[in-house]
Amino acid sequence: MRRPTAVAAVLAVGVTVGPGLAACGSNQSSAGAKPTLTWYINPDGGGSDPTKKGQAQIAKECTDAAGGRYAIRVQLLPNSASDQRQQLLRRLAAKDSGIDLMSIDPVFVAEFAEAGFLAPVPRNMVAGFTKDTVNAAIEASKWKGSLVAVPFWANTQLLWYRKSVAKAAGLDMSKPVTWEQLITAGRTQKKTIGVQASRYEGYVVWLNALIAGAGGKILLNPGATADRVKLGLDTPAGKAASTVIQQVARTGVGGPALSSTTETEALNLFSNSATSGFLVNWPYTWAALPTNGVKFIDDIGWAKYPETVAGKPSAPPFGGIELGVGAFSAHPDLAYDAATCIASPEHQKLYMLGTGNPAANKTVYDDPAILKQLPMAALIRQSLEDAAPRPSSQYYGDISTGLQREFSPPNAVNPRTTPAAATDLITSVLKGNALL
Repeated sequence: MRRPTAVAAVLAVGVTVGPGLAACGSNQSSAGAKPTLTWYINPDGGGSDPTKKGQAQIAKECTDAAGGRYAIRVQLLPNSASDQRQQLLRRLAAKDSGIDLMSIDPVFVAEFAEAGFLAPVPRNMVAGFTKDTVNAAIEASKWKGSLVAVPFWANTQLLWYRKSVAKAAGLDMSKPVTWEQLITAGRTQKKTIGVQASRYEGYVVWLNALIAGAGGKILLNPGATADRVKLGLDTPAGKAASTVIQQVARTGVGGPALSSTTETEALNLFSNSATSGFLVNWPYTWAALPTNGVKFIDDIGWAKYPETVAGKPSAPPFGGIELGVGAFSAHPDLAYDAATCIASPEHQKLYMLGTGNPAANKTVYDDPAILKQLPMAALIRQSLEDAAPRPSSQYYGDISTGLQREFSPPNAVNPRTTPAAATDLITSVLKGNALL
């Protein structure tokens, strides 16, 4: 049985398209009026408050810079990446001309491109969009070798640690450390390691980094059709990753509620002096710690993401946002002009200072204002250079959901059986022989 496309699967849930969804025409203007471009943005903490320097503020500044040629208005997407994907896919499948620009999680770029929902990037703009950009962000914006989206901001995780705990455990944090060392340190010092292991996308971020850090890949043949997908889970790398998860769970260093930890819960563990030891999390952590009332800021250090296998360089997670231009936009040329303004180094700097979300442009990290606010900026840039994106596949949604299912709960993960079970499930789903 042939498996339905991922887009079709989304549309199968409520196929009736109302008038507010189909070709809503929100960017249509009366004769002589300037076009209004609608940019669907993800929640970034900036909202519409210009003091927060979020995407809404960038939209305002780029509207002003357009000199009357167009205006940009923002539409806020849901909080979760999965809900953002679903909303955008439904509108795009209805050929909604009201989607001019959209902020897309990198893992969904392939799916959108394969479905024909992204307007082609003008060839004469490719060099400008990729100049001085970290490679992981460029690759995440490509599909089948071509740039199909615009790198906007990038993200990666660091290892945050209590200096006193690391010292007491005998760790030299000036050198690479392994997950095994951290687990031992957490156990002997009776402290936690904050990770993301709830059944959501953040768990896949951790799993992908562990596998990549062991020299493997979740997906071996990006771009393959559903019946030809080959997974790299039931491999030495997949088993090494599973061992780390198993040990974090069995030793208790992941905290008392490991199976429900997201970025927030992991940060809370690290913010509590009684449990604070180590944490893997995004750079927004630095701004969030004072907000959480942390009094031991001077005891906090940062290092590169832990190694899965001793002596093998780690592969930090990669995230962020890419800008897509809707295939059915009435003004794709203006939308790409707006994208040039939005993703400029100046606006990436503004966005990084305002939200703590790292820039995709490498030159931003040398700015004195960035270095003052984020003293770990050089490490963020290096981690982005070494980062390993999650699988690029038009079937990513199914791959991710299958991984979350088989690797949950973390205390049931077994290196001998879990990778094989996940491989069997995902392969069966992609071939249309099983359901998630």
